[in-house]
Amino acid sequence: MLIVRIANFVHATSGGLRTALRALGQGYQEAGHRAVLITPGPRATEQEFAYGRVLTLPGPVVPGLGGYRVLLNRVAVGGLLERLGPDRIEVHDRSTLRWLGGWGRRAGVPSMMVSHESLDGLLRMFGPGRSLGLRAADRLNARTVKAFDSVVCTTGWAEREFTRLGATPVRVPLGVDLARFTPGNRDPELRRRYAGPDGVILLHCGRLSAEKDPRLSLHALAGLRAAGTDAVLVVAGDGPLRAPLEREAAARGLPATFLGHVADPRLLAALLATADVALAPGPIETFGLAALEALASGTPVVARTSSALPEVIGDAGLPADGTGAAYTAAVRALLDRPAVARRAAARAQAERFPWSGAVDGFLAVHGLARIRGTDPAIA
Repeated sequence: MLIVRIANFVHATSGGLRTALRALGQGYQEAGHRAVLITPGPRATEQEFAYGRVLTLPGPVVPGLGGYRVLLNRVAVGGLLERLGPDRIEVHDRSTLRWLGGWGRRAGVPSMMVSHESLDGLLRMFGPGRSLGLRAADRLNARTVKAFDSVVCTTGWAEREFTRLGATPVRVPLGVDLARFTPGNRDPELRRRYAGPDGVILLHCGRLSAEKDPRLSLHALAGLRAAGTDAVLVVAGDGPLRAPLEREAAARGLPATFLGHVADPRLLAALLATADVALAPGPIETFGLAALEALASGTPVVARTSSALPEVIGDAGLPADGTGAAYTAAVRALLDRPAVARRAAARAQAERFPWSGAVDGFLAVHGLARIRGTDPAIA
């Protein structure tokens, strides 16, 4: 079967959506189906990868979002879909691509929308306020439910946006590359470089933008150092808040190293395995792939109570509210656990989320089964 995925806001070099699209595409291919991905780009292109064929259509850059592009030409997208003749369509954008549900109905092609973000949360953070934002989110989510044959959410937290409308989304967790991210990537040289033999390395891995609340990681670092802990913060990620955060860290005398986007996959894996605690301060995360990669690397996570991450990290980390004091206390509590035990617990939690499970779950929603066996590279 030909599964065509369409996605907006896919960063060219990083991001959880990019990771998920590649892993799912590879899984579909290995399961015996054909995967095609349509995304916006600066020009029309076509390339073949292990995770399927990738087609880009010209799409403008959205101002202020750090390079994200969006497909706006419905005629071009619809025409490409007609030429491809998909058996299933899978839409990874609940706002600008909602119209594709209607395309699927007219073409007789079953459609799935995957909810990667909290529309309710975004509107509450950046919209007209809690009550108006909630009503607007409910109206838009109701349209999404009506447009698509199925809606997939990755956590129970994300499901609640739809179940309160009486809808019945399908829960399918995402996964993690358990072969790439392992405790064995721990690097003594990185530890010496950033913290010395006795220091504590905090790792913030993610986009530096307002909806991720990265400033909370600086507050946690400040709180630990004020309490006498020799802690440093390593920030792997880029975004519009990088420069202000760097200035704030310097003004406060905080030992924070901003690496920007880490393009070397081996360095990223080593950072995740070498850190003592990973910080995930985003208040409206619906899953948290970076946090799961930290767990797979043997590093426990402090996650925001208001997000879906406590559901994902389980007992391998701790939830904390959005204050520096709470994050400081949670980090301290994790460090008080024996290192061997906390690292083993992190890895064990991550092993509950193989990509093969996510692939099987998504195929089941499509009404499809594996034609070939599980690929060990993603299991």
